[in-house]
Amino acid sequence: MNDQIQNLRNIGISAHIDSGKTTLTERILYYTKRIFAIHEVKGKDGVGATMDTMELEKERGITIASAATHCEWKGHRINIIDTPGHVDFTIEVERALRVMDGGILILCAVGGVQSQSIAVDRQMNRYEVPRIAFINKCDRSGADPYRVLEQLREKLNLNGVFVQIPIGLEGKFSGVVDLVLMKAFYFEGTSGEEVREGAIPSDIIEEAKERREELLDAASMFSDDLMEAVLEDEVTEDLIYEAVRTGTVSRGLTPVFLGSAYKNIGVQSLLDGVNRYLPAPTDVKNNAIDLDQKGKEVPLECNPDSPVVALGFKLEVTPYGQLTYLRLYQGSIGKGDNLLITRTRKKLKVGRLVRMHADQMEDVTEARAGDIVALFGVDCYSGDTFTNGRLNYSMSSMFVPEPVISLAINPEDNKAQGNMSKALNRFTREDPTFRSHVDQESGETIISGMGELHLEVYVERMKREFDAAVNTGLPQVAYREAITKMASFDYTHKKQTGGAGQFGRVAGFMEPSESGAYEFVNHVKGGVIPIEFIPAVDKGFQTCLGKGQLIGFPVLGMKMVVNDGKSHSVDSSERAFRAAAVGAFKQVYMKAKPVILEPVMKVSVEGPSEFQGNVMASINQRRGLITSSTEDGVFTTIEAEVPLAEMFGYATTLRSLTQGKAEFTMEFSRYAKVPGSIVEELKSEIQKKTKGEGKS
Repeated sequence: MNDQIQNLRNIGISAHIDSGKTTLTERILYYTKRIFAIHEVKGKDGVGATMDTMELEKERGITIASAATHCEWKGHRINIIDTPGHVDFTIEVERALRVMDGGILILCAVGGVQSQSIAVDRQMNRYEVPRIAFINKCDRSGADPYRVLEQLREKLNLNGVFVQIPIGLEGKFSGVVDLVLMKAFYFEGTSGEEVREGAIPSDIIEEAKERREELLDAASMFSDDLMEAVLEDEVTEDLIYEAVRTGTVSRGLTPVFLGSAYKNIGVQSLLDGVNRYLPAPTDVKNNAIDLDQKGKEVPLECNPDSPVVALGFKLEVTPYGQLTYLRLYQGSIGKGDNLLITRTRKKLKVGRLVRMHADQMEDVTEARAGDIVALFGVDCYSGDTFTNGRLNYSMSSMFVPEPVISLAINPEDNKAQGNMSKALNRFTREDPTFRSHVDQESGETIISGMGELHLEVYVERMKREFDAAVNTGLPQVAYREAITKMASFDYTHKKQTGGAGQFGRVAGFMEPSESGAYEFVNHVKGGVIPIEFIPAVDKGFQTCLGKGQLIGFPVLGMKMVVNDGKSHSVDSSERAFRAAAVGAFKQVYMKAKPVILEPVMKVSVEGPSEFQGNVMASINQRRGLITSSTEDGVFTTIEAEVPLAEMFGYATTLRSLTQGKAEFTMEFSRYAKVPGSIVEELKSEIQKKTKGEGKS
């Protein structure tokens, strides 16, 4: 049983966009005989890679959702999660790394350490994931793995060390030299499945010796035995393997492998590296929170006989019910067992237990500590903890970044309205970075996410998977109106339609409020308006504040003073005085010279100092006012105030200006007057929108 856990590897494959994550996974599945034909990500055969199961993934040639699979290599069982590279789908990387014991960080031999490589490395550090690096695409023109190794050390601050060097580069790349075994390896056959050993070519033998010395120097820091063996010139392969493994598991060393997944070179050596250097579930410390001990952290033991603790890290809604991906940290679960969701205290029975291979399911009867499996038909949320009721533990969930971009969506008809609600309900459960709400003011349904591509994919999925045809547009900015000068009113409401009539007269003035809030002042003397009708006058004014007459938005900062009026002994009532107040407001509002106010956001941008000029220029172009700028030599933080209307689409602009390396946050600061130059444009835009809604 212990051997089974020792020979288990849970790994995530992460990298920048287009570094070859899905292509590498396809080769791994082929060499481990999980699949029997290789299909390319953007292949001409139209099949697409095994792990890209969604139609949209095949069409666009990108990974959108992380996919799980498992395979066996030389007596080790490997659970693999292939993750997206696009920053828009960052939650898929977060949830994969949350449950992984080790990771493969892929770097492009041409592009090197890119913006998403930095983001992925930050995520791996957050969850303390040991990693090995694979420099892919060594066959491409401009490939330079030596430069990439330097970037790995400088930009990611990783102690990277070659365990292989390339035989040739670019078009001449033909194999790798293993620096532990000091042998050359060539990958032959139609798909690189035949691995041939050979002597190291004479032109690189000196380089191989130098690089091996570097490897021994780095590895001996993690093993006294190896250090002694180096001094006595009695180094064995096993001593090197053990030292490199110790360094990798402690995250003090990052072994670097080389290859070309597309050209089928180096993948089998990388699999050997996964077995040798990445941790088994028992090598990794995992903690849970004991809810019975006021949230005290307790260590979990990767033991199949301990009480069950598992984390539901990903949800997928299939035509047959909800699929919940589970990482089992301790204990065992089998068909028919009872589980408890810690958050809701809800009990459930394990019906169908499956192991995933992309979108295919393989039924299993039991899962043990360290396993990654999926449950069918369980009503839960992403990040829920499952136990068998013997422990009241909760696992810390994954880090969820805040959405940065919003869109308004409108269904085309009633059928689409119902389907859209179903889609939104499902998507918000599956993806914590996708949010939706109905704006109370405009009545619009607003969806928010991590980027334009993120929202575009969800809108497309609504149409395809739920038959919900929706139109998208920018969300309506919450404008406000405010008056700028004092204006007097004197209004009489009279109505005589047989029976009891209505009568009420109110007089006074409106003026801007110094406090910025609505104020009502009663200066009526001599009881000309009976005291019981004064609250009705106040309510009448307040009902008008919801919709100003300038562009139809709520009114801010108004003081209403009533100093005169008249009542009728029979016809006056609360209703009459309320109507009189509404009439008085409408009579005088435009005379008080109202203006349009817009929400101004406090924006904070963080990014590398080299892009400071670009970022500042982009804020100035958006009518922004920079309030402060601080720099620590590497990173710059710019604080600014920018109108919300100018911030739509800024996430995409900022990424393109800074190669995806900067990010921003914003929060509401205050309301400010809209400049005269854009008032007319704004008025006509809102009138058009109102007319359009009136027709529909």
